[in-house]
Amino acid sequence: MAILIDETKRVLVQGITGREGMARARLMLEYGTRVVAGCTPGKGGTTVLDVPVYDTVRQAVEAIGGIDVSVLFVPAATVKSAAIEAIEAGVGLVVLVADRVPVWDAMAIARSAKAHGARFVGPNTLGVISPGRAVVGMIGGRAESARQWFKPGNPSGVGIISRSGGMASSTGYYLGQAGVRISSIVHVGGDAVLGLRLPDVALEFESDPRTDAIVVFGEIGSSQEEDLADLIRSGRVTKPVVAYIGGKAARSGTRFSHAGAIIEGNRGTHQGKVEALVAAGATVVDSFGDLPEATVDTLRRRGRSGCLMTAAERNAVWTSAITRIEPNRVAVRGYEIASLMGRIGVGAAVHLILKGELPDERVGRLMDAILVSSIDHGCTPPSTLAARTVASTGAALSAAVAAGISSINRHHGGAIEDCARLLADLAARAKRDGRTLDEAAAALVAETKSSGARLPGFGHRVHNKDPRTVRLFELAAEAGLDEGSAPHIAAARAVERAFAATGRPLPINVDGAIGALLADLGLDPKVYNGIFMIARTPGLVAHVVEEQTRERPMRRIDPERHAYDGPAPRQP
Repeated sequence: MAILIDETKRVLVQGITGREGMARARLMLEYGTRVVAGCTPGKGGTTVLDVPVYDTVRQAVEAIGGIDVSVLFVPAATVKSAAIEAIEAGVGLVVLVADRVPVWDAMAIARSAKAHGARFVGPNTLGVISPGRAVVGMIGGRAESARQWFKPGNPSGVGIISRSGGMASSTGYYLGQAGVRISSIVHVGGDAVLGLRLPDVALEFESDPRTDAIVVFGEIGSSQEEDLADLIRSGRVTKPVVAYIGGKAARSGTRFSHAGAIIEGNRGTHQGKVEALVAAGATVVDSFGDLPEATVDTLRRRGRSGCLMTAAERNAVWTSAITRIEPNRVAVRGYEIASLMGRIGVGAAVHLILKGELPDERVGRLMDAILVSSIDHGCTPPSTLAARTVASTGAALSAAVAAGISSINRHHGGAIEDCARLLADLAARAKRDGRTLDEAAAALVAETKSSGARLPGFGHRVHNKDPRTVRLFELAAEAGLDEGSAPHIAAARAVERAFAATGRPLPINVDGAIGALLADLGLDPKVYNGIFMIARTPGLVAHVVEEQTRERPMRRIDPERHAYDGPAPRQP
């Protein structure tokens, strides 16, 4: 678990078409955040980094469904209207990155959030990151550095709350260097009026089963640290708290780094914050450099060493979230592989390793069927011809199969991804234009026919009713995916009806069906061609072995002039 953001949350980027919005959207996407839409007035209908852009947040929600988090990369003067727009559209968490947001605007956002049951982080925040899972905002700067600096909690870690953006990253980095895993890092923001304050985030960490302790980078000004001390004393925060308070040398009236870090009279002093936290039972260090060691010591003393890394993990220069190898143990996405053997099929295993989660039995059976459907399609496909041609030279099995795999590309297997994107665009267009799916599909088919173009995933050079497609949709219905619940299947059926209405039916083919199903199962389109490669590999192995055992070397292979001489039809 993590707080505020993880890989399941659907994220919208407001201001995605601007330079900053585009750069930070790239960071989020590359880190694994589920960015499903962008919003910039006047730019609706375009895409940025393959993310659809809408004119308003409401249009995005209507087109693609509910959105969990919106992160704003807009000028300070427009933050209020953009944030309230997102809140009124039903977004539950809004992240306000801009600084210099007027205090009255922040107060208006707070009133709107309270009225709609929403929350916001900031203003003047770098955002939130749950290491190894997702990031909103700009913590880490680049996906590569964020992965290197912040070590994911596995199975648990410490939660970091910072009132400074730069020190949020620094705290995470130095804790990682000390071998401390992290569940989430939250920069609450540096302004005087904030959404989630330091004590609010502490309560979130208190409720998170994968957070073992809380590390705080505090500052002078406001009463956030004193309020946290009250929570500790009252027993509402029971997890160990380790803190550093910046601004020790500041005097009354001095601003320390941010608008919210200023001493006014006797309020918000360094001494007062330290005394309050220590009296409540927190560990407070005098120097920021002492924070990592104090955190490690506290974790060990309190019996919470599960979030400390081994020496090998501390010395690692890169990380992987796929498989963990230890003496006599192999775990894939957290599951002991020995415990999966004999319990799940290959389809479920492929789903697990590519999506990160085990599917239920029905989806696992559907994934098995998808792989079986593409295991081979005769001697004419380019991958088979390439593999057999290389095999005829006497090449090794690996080289011949690799030649076949290398031929799987945009025009061979690529229709899976292309069709999935086409269906998603069709559904979005229907909602954007206020049409039914059938009306949008009819328009698409008319456009296609007038231009002479082809729709990827529809029609087949051999089959007019591919038995593989029929069976896949039957299994999809058994898994709970049908026209009423699965948007890509619904779009596919609408296109089929549109073609039928022209008098020249053109049913969806097996590639298109697989694309629709994988999209409705929530798999990333970037892996679709890979799934086709996984499915086709056993067939390529069979063709290579047959070529080298039954045919003469260096023959000229005619893809059409061949006959089948295998077993007669039989039942499974």
